[in-house]
Amino acid sequence: MSAVQDLPPLREALAAHGLMAKKSFGQHFLLDLNITRKIARLAEVGPGDVVIEVGPGPGGLTRALLETGAKVVAVEKDERFRALLEELVEASGGTMRLVLGDALEANEAELAGGGPAHIVSNLPYNVGTPLLIKWLTGPWTPASLTLMFQKEVADRIAAAPGTSAYGRLAVIAQATCEARVVMDVPARAFTPPPKIDSAVVRLLPRADRPAPKRLDALQAVTAAAFGQRRKMLRASLKALGGEPLAVAAGLDPQARAETVDVAGFLRLADAWTTLRQGRG
Repeated sequence: MSAVQDLPPLREALAAHGLMAKKSFGQHFLLDLNITRKIARLAEVGPGDVVIEVGPGPGGLTRALLETGAKVVAVEKDERFRALLEELVEASGGTMRLVLGDALEANEAELAGGGPAHIVSNLPYNVGTPLLIKWLTGPWTPASLTLMFQKEVADRIAAAPGTSAYGRLAVIAQATCEARVVMDVPARAFTPPPKIDSAVVRLLPRADRPAPKRLDALQAVTAAAFGQRRKMLRASLKALGGEPLAVAAGLDPQARAETVDVAGFLRLADAWTTLRQGRG
């Protein structure tokens, strides 16, 4: 059995299998092993750690993760990569498992084998945000997330209040995790190059992560507030309670959503929960 390091270079492997990136799947291949190795280092995974990777494609990041000694569960929707990834499974000596299917429907707790697992992925552009929301708000909490997004999305995840990028995604991400952009990746690093640059975001779940019901309330109030972000809270929150709701949360009813910090939105979620209980 050959080791991962003995496999042919990625470009040769892709050519041998006649594979190209598929636009409909939002695929852009990252073939530079220097970059994928840096992402693996930023993920801080090593021997014995379980890593779930979504959308491995030709396996560039997968190779770098396997080099760390981590156990990799690769979830790939595109059947075209089966043969190429199965070669990687064989070369891994039992440290890689391939799961063919849609990550949006996957049960991460089962993939992780019932224990903790890290998520490290160069996410397909067209499902990156829905997957992140699933991991942030679902019943299963990852040990860490090291994810590549389009730079614009990465900036929205880590944005501070009062900035144009600050919105619902920032509030949900930062209420559940410590989030920061740890690496910029230029478009030219990909094959084919996308039209915009990418960035890697590192998210570490908070010990005081909101309970599921509080998280549901947070999603409701952020959807309302940012759904009409140019309006004052008393108007954007009208359907949920309007000015009295904002006041109950200790917020200025004339403020706009983009100026309210994460703590303010959590108070708003709590106030809305109390208000609904009172009506019930």
